[in-house]
Amino acid sequence: MSEESKLELSELSFDELNIKENLLRGVYSYGFEKPSIIQHKAVPVLMKGTDVIAQAQSGTGKTGAFSIGSLNNVDEDLKETQVIILSPTRELADQTFKVITELSSYTKVTSCKVIGGTRVQDGIQDLRKIPHVIVGTPGRILDMLQKKHIFTEHIKTLIIDEADEMLSQGFQEMIHSIFNFIPKTTQVGLFSATFPEELVELSQQFMNNPEKILVNKESLTLEGISQYYINVKHHNWKYDVLTDIYNTINIAQCIIYINSKNRLQDIYHQLLKDDFPVGMIHGNLMTNEREQIMNQFRQGDIRILLSTDLLSRGIDVQQLSLVINYDIPHEKETYIHRIGRSGRYGRKGVAINFVTDRDLQSLSELQSFYNTKIEEMPQNIAEIISV
Repeated sequence: MSEESKLELSELSFDELNIKENLLRGVYSYGFEKPSIIQHKAVPVLMKGTDVIAQAQSGTGKTGAFSIGSLNNVDEDLKETQVIILSPTRELADQTFKVITELSSYTKVTSCKVIGGTRVQDGIQDLRKIPHVIVGTPGRILDMLQKKHIFTEHIKTLIIDEADEMLSQGFQEMIHSIFNFIPKTTQVGLFSATFPEELVELSQQFMNNPEKILVNKESLTLEGISQYYINVKHHNWKYDVLTDIYNTINIAQCIIYINSKNRLQDIYHQLLKDDFPVGMIHGNLMTNEREQIMNQFRQGDIRILLSTDLLSRGIDVQQLSLVINYDIPHEKETYIHRIGRSGRYGRKGVAINFVTDRDLQSLSELQSFYNTKIEEMPQNIAEIISV
């Protein structure tokens, strides 16, 4: 980030954004001190009702941006659903719902979450209360729309979060169907790390003169995150390197990303056998199992969390400052989502990448792609992490 950008960021204030007083109290109560760049740019656009396309990576504060902007437009005295927020995964929907709930805690705004993997009847009960804001996953939201459990007449804003991930998971038809249920005058906010061709087509089809906001991948997500690699030479030596790190350094909490679910389970059982306080999360777990594990991790009962890329988008764990890539991700775009779990909102973070000789080319490509430096892990790593 340039010195000029840093200076601009340090001078930003939520007080200047004309946010409703009770919502502003929630913003500060949540722990936001100053708006991030995406919040400073996107909140005013959302508040004036304009369609917005915001390209920003994980860790830039975009959940706060669309939550504050859409909450500010809710008419608290009108008991009708006015905002729908779509998330690609249950975990992200759950996280967004918690942010919405906390930000609106001093207002009269009501909200509910409608996600797959939960009892349909529970969602219907919540929807009967006609919440102002609904957060959910596309399949369950569409199902509730088709069964007329969601009233759309007064919907002002539709937010599609991690829109590129939505399309890559095959939600394109569902999103098209959801658009058919909402009023043509609805404000649309697309928030995405990348903008593939399908997303451009979606915006052209369903958006009205959207304002485009770009937060460069170099500007925030890697700021404050120290990145290192360890050449483990051969894949079979990774586990020994991992346990060496834990025996050498006092680590409060850590997320370890592993590409294969089968390998993740093998390492989980190995760590359990070696008496490490470990948990694992992947797509085959039931929603309540995932929530239980995430709560244990947030509370510190689990100190090591093994994950596939299910967790790499949007999950904020306040005390997390170390991420280990046990495997280099297959997609370059995924790297930023993974290490963006550490060092969020200005906190310092450390990312350690395990690489074999075969991964060195991928490591070089990551550095070029993000215009960043990933250095060999130094001997004094304990002093650097000190978490």
